Amino acid sequence: MKPQKDILMIDTLAKFERVINLDDKPYDINMMVMPGTLEDKHKNATSIPALRRQFNLLYLLLSGEHDVKLNSEHRQLQSNDLVIVPENMLYASDHIHNCKGYCIHFKTEFIQPLLSGPVAAEFPFLEFDSEHIVNITEEESLLVQQAFKDILAEYQRFSHEKDFVLRNYILILLHRVREIYQRNIKRSNQNKSRSEQLATQFKHLVEKHFTEQRNVWAYAKMMNISPRHLSDVVSSTTGRSPLEIIHDILFLEAKALLRSTDKTITEIAHQLRFDDQSHFSHFIKKRTGATPVELRKTL
Repeated sequence: MKPQKDILMIDTLAKFERVINLDDKPYDINMMVMPGTLEDKHKNATSIPALRRQFNLLYLLLSGEHDVKLNSEHRQLQSNDLVIVPENMLYASDHIHNCKGYCIHFKTEFIQPLLSGPVAAEFPFLEFDSEHIVNITEEESLLVQQAFKDILAEYQRFSHEKDFVLRNYILILLHRVREIYQRNIKRSNQNKSRSEQLATQFKHLVEKHFTEQRNVWAYAKMMNISPRHLSDVVSSTTGRSPLEIIHDILFLEAKALLRSTDKTITEIAHQLRFDDQSHFSHFIKKRTGATPVELRKTL
C-alpha cells in the first residue's frame, strides 16, 4: 500500500483501521470504540509508523513478536505485557509478527458520561508521564483477558442498550487495569534503584520538553543533579546516553511529521525548533545518511 498522508494525528477509529490495520471493511466514521484481538487487528500489519491517535489504546500481548516506541521509550514486549497508550501520545512499532492478545481503542468522550471528572484523574495510567508498559502476572492476565472478552462479546451483539453496556464494560476494564497497575507500579518503584528512578524522571522530562530543550545540562538542572551524574545514571540504566534519548524522540517526531504531513522541510525544522533548515537536514542525514526530502520518499 502506498504510504498515506495526514496520519500524524489520526482522528477517527475508521481511519486507523483502514490506514494502519489495512482493513478495507466499511466502518462508521463516527464510531467511538473498536475492540479486537491482536491476531485479527495485526493480520495485515507488520509495523506501525510514528503517529498520534485522538483516542486511547490499551492492549495485552499474550504471545508473538512486538516492539513498541512510546515517546522516548523503546521496548521489545514480552508475554503478559499490558500496554497503555493515552490519546495523542507518539507511538510506533518497527516489528509485529504472529501476535496474540487483546486490544481496544476508545475515545474518551465515549466513557465520559460515567466519570465524575477527567479520565486521567480517575485512571492515572492515562497520564502522559505515567509508566505505560507493565508486565503482569498470569492470574492478573486472566482477569484482564476476561474483561476484554466481555467487551468483545457485547460489541458483537445487537442490542438497543449496546452503548450503555459497552461503557460499563470498558469502565470495568479500566478499573481492573487500575487495580493491577497500582499494585505493579508500587512493587516496581520499591524495587527501583535510585539510578533507575532518576533515569525514569529524565525520560519523562524529555517527553515534555524535547522540542524546546536539547541540552543535557538543562535537564540536570531541572533534576538538581550534575550533568555528569545524569549522564552516568542514564547510560548505566538504559544503555543510551541522555543526548541519544533526546535525539531518539526528536527523530521519531521528525519522521512522523515528514511522513504524515505536507509541511515543507523548513516548516518542520521550525516546528521542531532547529535554528534553520540546514541544521535540521544535518541532523536527519547524520542519523540516516539521507536528506529529509529523500527520507520522506521512503517513509
